[in-house]
Amino acid sequence: MSDDWKRQLDRLHAGLVERDDPAAWVAEADAIDASLRYPYLAVRGPVFGVAACDPGSGPHWRLLLRVTDATPQQARDGLHSHLWFKAKDDTDDRAARRELLAAVAVLEREPVDELEVLGVRYRVVRGDEFARSGEDGLEPPRPTDREPAELSWTGAHTAPSPDTGFVLDPGHADTGPAAAALRLGLGQFAYSGPRFPDDVRGHSERAVTTHPGVVLLPVGFGVTEQGENGWRPRGGLMPTPHDARRALYSGMVRSWPDAYGFDDGEKATYARAAEEFRAAGRANEARVGELLFRVCRIERLLRTGPDGPEPPRPSDQDAYGPMKMHPTMDEDGTLHYDD
Repeated sequence: MSDDWKRQLDRLHAGLVERDDPAAWVAEADAIDASLRYPYLAVRGPVFGVAACDPGSGPHWRLLLRVTDATPQQARDGLHSHLWFKAKDDTDDRAARRELLAAVAVLEREPVDELEVLGVRYRVVRGDEFARSGEDGLEPPRPTDREPAELSWTGAHTAPSPDTGFVLDPGHADTGPAAAALRLGLGQFAYSGPRFPDDVRGHSERAVTTHPGVVLLPVGFGVTEQGENGWRPRGGLMPTPHDARRALYSGMVRSWPDAYGFDDGEKATYARAAEEFRAAGRANEARVGELLFRVCRIERLLRTGPDGPEPPRPSDQDAYGPMKMHPTMDEDGTLHYDD
């Protein structure tokens, strides 16, 4: 361990002792225990979002849109909509609306990853999603992971995303030595192995030099299914374990039967499994015949360099390109649906 690593970890340990916070100590012990029971990292691949650097809010880049999109263009679309609605709802100034709409026009026709609008820099940013794994598979939620105050099983009561406003500064979210050790240990992380094409490995290795800082984004939770070739995701990233549990329950009783054309017998089997899962309260696994579904703890890293967070890499792929997404708006805010 380098002297710099040791100094950072010693400082965090001293801060943990000074705070005399029993909850923090329990969370730290929980993290260390998890690192022993789930010592391996399983990398899923890249995720994308949008960050902003607003001089009025300080010097740091902050997340504007959560880093959960599967492609850069999905994140560009999110920025596209953000700026369009900002022009529609957040200003009565014609000059400001013109500038916002000019940026929207660029996003309608070009796959750009950075824009400056009204003095704010916006950037599509790239992260990597990973989970811990051990002998029994992917890591489930920890006892100290935050849960919503109301454990509802119905409706759309998803907790707010912790990504929004998150500061992209290495070390900002280090809560103790375990988090700092993970972040520092990921400094040299790059894709390796034959499953990655040469250009993907090359761009990953280059990012270690161009964007050497590592930020650990807020932890998320997702539903995974165990199959012959390992675990695969069954849905998006959720902000709390219970949000993922509710997504699993809803999938079994509502969305999956329709999406996969279940017959009456399959519907009944999944419905029974769903009700057993719900009755267990805070369970993190559900079985349907030979299938095992698990709520897993999902982590993400994002790289930063001298000019801020890493944008998409040349080898990151899109399934589609830019397009017009909203009605034409003039500088007075009037919408024209026939354009």
